[in-house]
Amino acid sequence: MADSLVPDVLEASRPPPQEKVRAIPLFLAFASAYFFSALIRAITATLAPTLVQEFALTASDLGLLSGGYFFGFSITQLPLGTWLDRFGPKRVLLAFLTVAVAGCLCFAAADSFWTLCAARVACGVGLSACLMAPLTAYRRWYRPDNQQRASSWMLMTGSLGFVASTLPVQWLMPVLGWRGIFLVLAALLVLAITAVARVVPRWPNASPLSVEAQSTDPQPATYAAVFRHPYFRSLTPFGFFAYGGMVAMQTLWAARWLTAVAGYSPEQAAAGMFWLNVGMMAAFLAWGAATPWLARRSWTSQVLMVRLVPISLLLLLVIVLGGPVFGPYSAWMWTAYCVCATVVTLSQPAVGLAFPPHLAGRALSAFNLVIFSGVFTVQWGLGLVIDALLAAGLTIHAAYQGAVAISGLLSLAAYAYFVLAKKS
Repeated sequence: MADSLVPDVLEASRPPPQEKVRAIPLFLAFASAYFFSALIRAITATLAPTLVQEFALTASDLGLLSGGYFFGFSITQLPLGTWLDRFGPKRVLLAFLTVAVAGCLCFAAADSFWTLCAARVACGVGLSACLMAPLTAYRRWYRPDNQQRASSWMLMTGSLGFVASTLPVQWLMPVLGWRGIFLVLAALLVLAITAVARVVPRWPNASPLSVEAQSTDPQPATYAAVFRHPYFRSLTPFGFFAYGGMVAMQTLWAARWLTAVAGYSPEQAAAGMFWLNVGMMAAFLAWGAATPWLARRSWTSQVLMVRLVPISLLLLLVIVLGGPVFGPYSAWMWTAYCVCATVVTLSQPAVGLAFPPHLAGRALSAFNLVIFSGVFTVQWGLGLVIDALLAAGLTIHAAYQGAVAISGLLSLAAYAYFVLAKKS
C-alpha cells in the first residue's frame, strides 16, 4: 500500500506553544497572494484572442508565452525550498512578490513577443512562492488534520483567481485594455504584500521543533533525501503529466479548444471557463471539508487518487473522441473533466505529510518543481504538436484532438506507474 510509504510524522508536526498563530488571519493573508498568483497564471487564456491578433502569434508561440509563467515558476523551486526552511515563509514571500510586481509592470509595457515572454517568466518567478510558502507554514503551525483542509482551501482560493481571470477580465478589457489590467494587478499585488507583512509571524531561526526533528529524524535536510524517497518517486511522473496536464488544460488549452474546435466566440469561451473554474472552486471547497472525514474512514489521498483519476481520464477520452460534435456542450464536458481531475491535487499535501517538518519546504518545493515543469512542458508541447499536425495537413479539429490525446496517454502512463509503485 502507498500509505506504508508515508512515515508517521504527524505528532512531530504539532506546533509548540510559542509557535501558536491565529489561523484565520494567517490563511487570509496567504490566500490574498495566492488569489492573484492564480489569476495571473490563467489570464492568458482570456487574453489569448487579443494577444494572437496584436502580436500575430502561432499556437506554439501562445503555448510558449503561457508556459513562460510555469518556466519561471519551475526554476525557483529548489532554492525556494531551501530558503523557506531557512528563512521562513514571510521573508521569502515578500521578496518574491516584489519581483511579481515588476513582472506585471513589464508585461503592461511590452512591445514585442519576446518582451512579453520575459515579463511572463518574471511573473512566474515572483509568484512561485505563493503556494509553497503557506503550505510550509501550515506544516509547522497547523494541526495535521487541518493541513489537508487548508491545502484544499488554498486551491479553492486559486480557483477563485481562475474565475476572476475569465468573465471579469473580459468585461474589463473594453475599459482598461490588457495593459491597464496588468497595471491594476501590480497595484493589487502591493496590497497583498502589505497583508503578508502585517499578519504572517516571523520564522524562528532555530525553533525547538526544527532542532528536535533534525536531531531525531534519520533523514538529513537535503534534496537528496527528498528525491530518494520512494513515495516521492512514485508520484513524480504523476505530478508531471497528470497534475501538470490538468493545469495546462485549465489555464490555456481548454479555452483554446472551445474557440478552435467547438466554435465558441471569445466571449462564450470566457463564460465557459468562468463556470469551469467555479466548478473547480466548489470541488476544492468540498475536498477541504471532506478529506479529514474521509481519512478517518480509510479513504486516504492515495485511495481517492487511485479510484478517481481513471474517471477523469475517461472524460478526457470522451472529449477527444467527440471533438466538435459536442458543440455548445463542450464547456460542460471540460468542466466535468477538470472537476474530476482536482483529485490529483491531493498529491501535494500528501507529499508534505510524507516528510518530517524540517524537510517540508524542500519536499513541497521539489514536488512543485515536478508539477510546474510538467505544466510548462505540456502547455508548450501541445502548441508544438498542434502546429506540427496542422503542417502535416490535418484539420484544426484533428490537430487539437491528436494533441490532447497524446497528453491523455502520458497521464495514463503516469497513473499506471503510480499504481504499480504503490503495490511494490
